[in-house]
Amino acid sequence: MGDCRPVVTKIRLARLVIDPNYESSRASARMNYDLGNLAVFDPNPLDASKITNDKTKNDYLRDVTRDNVQLLINQVLSLPLKKTSDNSNGQNSTMTLIQLPDPTTQLPREKSIPKAKEPTKWELFAAKKGIKKKGKDGKLVYDERTGKWVNKWGYKGKNKEVESDWLVELDDKNVGTENELIDPRTLSRMERKKLVKKNELQMKRNREKK
Repeated sequence: MGDCRPVVTKIRLARLVIDPNYESSRASARMNYDLGNLAVFDPNPLDASKITNDKTKNDYLRDVTRDNVQLLINQVLSLPLKKTSDNSNGQNSTMTLIQLPDPTTQLPREKSIPKAKEPTKWELFAAKKGIKKKGKDGKLVYDERTGKWVNKWGYKGKNKEVESDWLVELDDKNVGTENELIDPRTLSRMERKKLVKKNELQMKRNREKK
């Protein structure tokens, strides 16, 4: 579970309705605190006579809760304090910040563990044929002229190198064909556009099959 706890918790001391002279009736020495989660755990037994009496139960539980919250706040206020200014509302004001320690209690997940996604048709086909996903290294090629690794395709790709050359050699496969008189730069762009359209058509067919 990810840590959703803020690194710094803001507490406006002036707004805390806490009596610093209030003495708790609970055995504070036996309390367990998890200040990172702003939690206190009270192992002290409850008074059975009060908890089972409908007339005293609510008042008793309120007093116990009040005592435990008081003890928790006392522990929080014993942490190092840091003052900072805040003008987000257009008025300069001073706030006191308290740095909470790391939580010590591992909380359960709020939601169930996500279910594994079902493999797509392509993933099933690739697994059957033993086709492995190419990493980023397969998208790069070494350019001997610049001495750098560049993209094979896309922006500033190696496949567009012919378009920026001042002198382009005629491809032997185009000699004696209708493409012989076409500028190799233009021919390269035309072939690339054909491949793009071919891929788009293939993708459309694959979607229709689904």
